[in-house]
Amino acid sequence: MKNHIVLFFVVFLLFSCGNAKEKQIVTGAEQTGKYLPLLKGKNVALVVNQTSVVRGQHLVDFLLEKHIPVKEVFAPEHGFRGKADAGEELENTIDKQTGLPVISIYGKTKKPNQEQLKGIDWVVFDIQDVGCRFYTFISTMHYVMEACAENGVKMMILDRPNPNGDYVAGPILKPEFRSFVGMDPIPVVHGCTVGELALMINGEGWLTNHEKVDLTVIPVKNYNHQARYSLPVKPSPNLPNDLSIRLYPSLCFFESTSVSVGRGTHFPFQVLGYPDPKFGSFSFTPESIVGMAKSPLHMGQKCYGEDFRGMKDTPRFTLKYFLNWYHRFSNEKDFLTRERWFNLLMGTDTVIKQIREGKTEQEIRASWQPELNNYRQIRKKYLLYPDNDQN
Repeated sequence: MKNHIVLFFVVFLLFSCGNAKEKQIVTGAEQTGKYLPLLKGKNVALVVNQTSVVRGQHLVDFLLEKHIPVKEVFAPEHGFRGKADAGEELENTIDKQTGLPVISIYGKTKKPNQEQLKGIDWVVFDIQDVGCRFYTFISTMHYVMEACAENGVKMMILDRPNPNGDYVAGPILKPEFRSFVGMDPIPVVHGCTVGELALMINGEGWLTNHEKVDLTVIPVKNYNHQARYSLPVKPSPNLPNDLSIRLYPSLCFFESTSVSVGRGTHFPFQVLGYPDPKFGSFSFTPESIVGMAKSPLHMGQKCYGEDFRGMKDTPRFTLKYFLNWYHRFSNEKDFLTRERWFNLLMGTDTVIKQIREGKTEQEIRASWQPELNNYRQIRKKYLLYPDNDQN
């Protein structure tokens, strides 16, 4: 009997380990056998940053080791190594580790030109997204797709999970509010991986003149949209952990206000504060931090407010924080300091009008539903992974 029990547990453990291995999420970049043969002997340009890793090694170094002829790197916001501040314009440079030219597409130029793509067979995009319309890596992807379409260059997306990919929320971008923080008619939380979103942009004809790029997506293995995925590398300097990434869709709108989201601390997008004790007992003081924030809002001033780091529930997009702080200021102008920026982030000016009319979050969200339902139908056509969106 004892031997049978031991045997049972051995079989159980082997079965459990086997299942765990089968369900392990494997990014597109890690499935090297699916894309190395396509790139062999071809001139390749990369759109990458610090998240572009293959089993702990940067994709650039990995491809060079495999003798793939990488010719250049296009650097998005925060730079090739991910060390530039948000919004900081980048210059063209040479990567010291590889000697490759690094071309900035976050600055005066946001789209590769004909000369830069001359002789290139494939542009490979491998960047970790966080699932928000205003996170600029997907805007970069849109422009790169457009450039490839115009110049007859193939494009490959090495797909990665979306840590906010389990739902969709927020208003759909209106054309008059199109900008680099909102290129396509999608909601604030779009519920797609970059691969799915690229297929949508291509399929719906959202590129200029409805052009189409010759697109290949290497999907994530064992991923579904309800999966919890903890990012192994910070997607940008001020999104340092899972909580900040989940709060980001809701707290980013404070970037249009006088309220600090914690830039200049080691817990950005996990707190809110203003330099007045009446706003809360929790306090923090923003300081200049190399690689995170050079001149943060309210630098050197003690800010008082809210600390979300003890949250037990998984955050989802909400207007409640913004509405709460909006109503705590007696004068709107003391709070909302950049109305145009708020509208660009929101993708519409309807929301601020509704807030001024005294609408509740429930009423505001209800006004989005017809367009969101239509978006969900569009999204379904391009999903690569199982989804159970019940919103």
